[in-house]
Amino acid sequence: MADGMNVGVNLEAFSQAINAIQALRSSVTRVFDSLKDGMKNKETLEGREKIFITEFQDNLQSVNRDLNELERLSNLVGRPSESHPLHNSGLLSLDPVQDKTPLYSQLLQAYKWSNKLQYHAGLASSLLNQQSLKRSANQMGPSAKRRPKVQPSALVLPPQYVDDVITRIGRMFPDMTIELFRPNGTSAVLLVTLGKVLKAIVVMRSLFIDRTIVRGYNEDVYSEDGKLDIWSKSCYQVFQKVTDHATTALLHYQLPQMPDVVVRSFMTWLRSYIKLFQTPCQRCGRYLQEGLPPTWRDFHAFQFRHVPPVMERNTD
Repeated sequence: MADGMNVGVNLEAFSQAINAIQALRSSVTRVFDSLKDGMKNKETLEGREKIFITEFQDNLQSVNRDLNELERLSNLVGRPSESHPLHNSGLLSLDPVQDKTPLYSQLLQAYKWSNKLQYHAGLASSLLNQQSLKRSANQMGPSAKRRPKVQPSALVLPPQYVDDVITRIGRMFPDMTIELFRPNGTSAVLLVTLGKVLKAIVVMRSLFIDRTIVRGYNEDVYSEDGKLDIWSKSCYQVFQKVTDHATTALLHYQLPQMPDVVVRSFMTWLRSYIKLFQTPCQRCGRYLQEGLPPTWRDFHAFQFRHVPPVMERNTD
């Protein structure tokens, strides 16, 4: 069986063919060296020409002999046997009409696609398992009523962890003051003072932001009983618009697996209002439009505009 696998392969002729290739390369090199050196070191012009032509002819004849020898040995080497491919799919690559039936190339693409699908399915499975949301028909029995309700881990973070995250965010922005209150147990309420521009009340549930109210710097943020007023709107239209944009930003920054990143991103966006009354609109170049400054901020580049780009396209 082993002899059958080596049928058509002449190892001795193969070794001689390699030596013939080296000899052919040497002969070709001598031809170019002769052309490079030219006619020199000869006394008379006629003598130089005769010797140059003779040497050049000898070199060309040597190249011809080595080339003929290589062709002869190549016929003796033969072809390796193709009757035993590594895998069964290798038989598809032997199809002589690849343009009409490219089965082997399509098989390789399908294999790569299958590997990518398996990889992404594994990632999705790990993310879903982290939520621990299991619902099946087996839970509908009497024992299901006694089972504790499993909540996502991000909703039951310890208050100390929430305090540490807020403290780190406060250190990132020197021109922003963040005060943390817990009027109703573990739920936190943030009073954010941005320079002398505005004050924002951020109502949180663990590290999830429920709502935001923005008021002017000189407006009172406390109710008559001395608690933070988390319901009343601002008396100024400009801060009412900022409140609406802040609500939109809460819907934009959503990353349940990393709530601390969401809070940090929202605070970074809110800090862009430090120059609310000092920066013109990126679209029209004016500071005021209908008596209001540009209140909308882009969620990525923090560009200043009077209205969001979607509303600009509708008005155009």
